[in-house]
Amino acid sequence: MRRQFTLIIGVLALTASAGLAQTNATTPTAKGTAPAATTPPANLPAGVAVPADYLIGPSDQLSIVFWRDKDMSSDVSVRPDGKISLPLLNEVQASGLTPEQLRAQLVVAAGKFIEDPTVSVIVKDIRSRMVYITGQVGKAGPYPLVGPTSVLQLIATAGGLNEYADGKKIQILRTENGKTVFRKFNYEEFAKGKHVEQNIELKPGDTVLVP
Repeated sequence: MRRQFTLIIGVLALTASAGLAQTNATTPTAKGTAPAATTPPANLPAGVAVPADYLIGPSDQLSIVFWRDKDMSSDVSVRPDGKISLPLLNEVQASGLTPEQLRAQLVVAAGKFIEDPTVSVIVKDIRSRMVYITGQVGKAGPYPLVGPTSVLQLIATAGGLNEYADGKKIQILRTENGKTVFRKFNYEEFAKGKHVEQNIELKPGDTVLVP
């Protein structure tokens, strides 16, 4: 009789364990559903790599994605006044902010209209950080400054010096404290390992002149 009673207790215990397992498998917990409300979607539009010191500037192209609120999502261009226009939120200051700072600002602004907004800021094209090269090179024009770039690297990107370029008299125009300053770059000296300090790192807005 004692053996039969023990067997019955064992069966009841197994039945209870199976029922609990089934309940856990079919009933989602609050912890299990939380990521759905906070995790950004995987199919975000592609963006460009941004420099570590990047701040959003005029003419930059951004994609603002509100997950679960597609009507508020938009591809925008930063206006000359540094602002962007978004549905419902109207004008938002973007210039001078990092993408993360803008994202945080949008979360606060959107929180007045929707519950727990999830926002992503993707930089699609950087047009505010440009350097320029003109004169006797393969392809003169503006180039985006998306990473550390020296004078020599910009010349190489532009196709190198033309046959009749005067590599001894290359100049870099830069605006400092509201004034235009000129810096010299002697390509021939640098090629011989002399005055390598001339090969400075370019800043947004710099213009390289190749006579």
